Amino acid sequence: MKSASVAVVGRPGAGKSTLINRITGHKVSITAPVPQTTRNRIRGILTEERGQIIFIDTPGYHLSDRKFNLRLRDLVTGTLKEADLAVYVMDSTRPVGEEEEAMAEKLLHLPCPVVAALNKSDLASETREPNRLFIGRKLPAAEIVEVSALTGTGFSPLLDRIFALAPEGDPLYPPDYYTDQDPEFRAAEIIREKAIAATREEVPHALYVEIADMEAAEEKDKSRLWIRAFLVVERESQQGILVGKGGERIRDIRTEAQKELGRIFPYRIHLDLRVKTRPRWRRDEALLRGLIR
Repeated sequence: MKSASVAVVGRPGAGKSTLINRITGHKVSITAPVPQTTRNRIRGILTEERGQIIFIDTPGYHLSDRKFNLRLRDLVTGTLKEADLAVYVMDSTRPVGEEEEAMAEKLLHLPCPVVAALNKSDLASETREPNRLFIGRKLPAAEIVEVSALTGTGFSPLLDRIFALAPEGDPLYPPDYYTDQDPEFRAAEIIREKAIAATREEVPHALYVEIADMEAAEEKDKSRLWIRAFLVVERESQQGILVGKGGERIRDIRTEAQKELGRIFPYRIHLDLRVKTRPRWRRDEALLRGLIR
């Protein structure tokens, strides 16, 4: 039996979360068209006859000196140090930039094996071959596998390579586990995903979700999950954007979040969703320690 933890790393928007969701066959990480949606280490677990692989989704590796981004980068670095191997996800449709250069330099000095997943191979691109050459030059020991996180193309060769490189060991989780996230975290992430989708470029990075209460109850032969949550932003203007005209936008966010949560939890969901402000929260060291882990 093989057992390994695999750090999945790459530039923001490379498709890491989509890749892990498709590999595990479950909604493990939230996804959005906005870069840097992932803020935590998210574990997606694949168990099959060959063994168990724990994929660790990480925030996009972004070069910025802001406290918030530095903490995200530290999370990526720490995950790589603890992993048995790394999968470097690279967007084949985007030319190499500073993030790729920095990421490749970090991966080159790892003691563990590296597999390069050249993503979005289903799309025609003039940058695919230059990107392959870049990986070959910067990470000569890394095997390159062309994949499409959207369609699943190339997943068999990718998993074959990961299992071949994985050390022997016993499974760390029961075979029916596909993630180890606690319910409050999962609920907060789903709500944040729907809020990002509703606002796009307007407030995503200034937003986090606070779960105030979460309680399951039996009511007339029905199992119901009550959740009270806050969308927290930095400015009053962002609060207005989330609420929308006549409260229309926050109602849509609540409706979409309830639908998604209903597919994850075996309950009928009742979500009480509100908005509040917390100025400059991205500079609050104590808060960031709790949010980013």
